[in-house]
Amino acid sequence: MSVLKVLLWPLAALYNLATRLRNYLYDIGHKPSFSFESVIISVGNLNVGGSGKTPMIEYLVRLLKDRYSVAILSRGYGRKTKGFRLANDADDATTLGDEPYQYYRKFGSEVMVAVGEERALAIPTLLNEPKEPQIILLDDAFQHRSVVPQFSILLTDASKPFYSDHVLPMGRLRESRKGAKRADAIIITKCSPRQQLNEEEVKKYAGDKPVFFSGLTYMEPQPFQEGSKLARRIILVTGIATSSYLQEHVSTHYQLVKHFQFGDHHAYTLADIEAIQTYASANGEVSILTTEKDMVKLIAPQFHSQLQPSIWFYLPIQTAFLKSGSEFDDMISRLVETRLAELKQNPLEE
Repeated sequence: MSVLKVLLWPLAALYNLATRLRNYLYDIGHKPSFSFESVIISVGNLNVGGSGKTPMIEYLVRLLKDRYSVAILSRGYGRKTKGFRLANDADDATTLGDEPYQYYRKFGSEVMVAVGEERALAIPTLLNEPKEPQIILLDDAFQHRSVVPQFSILLTDASKPFYSDHVLPMGRLRESRKGAKRADAIIITKCSPRQQLNEEEVKKYAGDKPVFFSGLTYMEPQPFQEGSKLARRIILVTGIATSSYLQEHVSTHYQLVKHFQFGDHHAYTLADIEAIQTYASANGEVSILTTEKDMVKLIAPQFHSQLQPSIWFYLPIQTAFLKSGSEFDDMISRLVETRLAELKQNPLEE
């Protein structure tokens, strides 16, 4: 153990005690949890930072939207608004947050997208909408215990799995590894097809819960401006929690000239865009490639006069199961069918 970790251990012990007490108060009913007349599916993680929640939410949307009315409910991290907000065409990343706006821009009227800091207050508002959702997908809500989900999906990054991590500030966990027991399924994300995967380590903390393995599929780069052609030489721009996978992908398929690497949920400025585009203009024939999450912020109206859309592209990603994907799909489908049937026969009391 490093000297720094030894010094941080007392703080981690206090943090661990506080989160254990909070969970215990929920477990014994001292802190209230609420159930709703809908199918609530929670997607989250134990650690801070990215574990692939956004592509997993999008995977569930594609799985369910053609058969059921679906809503996505996020906190709306980084937005400049407060309280409940149902996405509409007047919104952008500043009013919804980058990930919720990405959902809205991608799926439009096919699903409802809402944000609200307090999910237990936001869900009744959603259920009172004219088009009442049958399924609500809670984005990043594993620790949001005021809502009782019918199914809780825990994600963990294959390169930094929760079972080898520690609680803050000694590590990156928001709560103890034992919190994995609350999950109904665990998905190890961002796996390489050649990676040696060991679900027994997961089961030490999660018990006999199903464990799945998924990777990321990089789609074809998409232009900010229709008709633009991608150059072979790439300047990469990222404002995400973990960019190493994307950098490796770009380096493998293109000539990576430079990587402008910002922090997760970075709030871009005109100065950022000017610096990136100035570097691009001084380096010959290049294209600027970014993530879909960053793109929804960069196309904001305040950047229209500065952004040169013909040289900008973004790279969509999708979750892809390495094995047992059909088993996961069947499990979710059965859950939804069973829960909706139960609600039809025995609706919750007002």
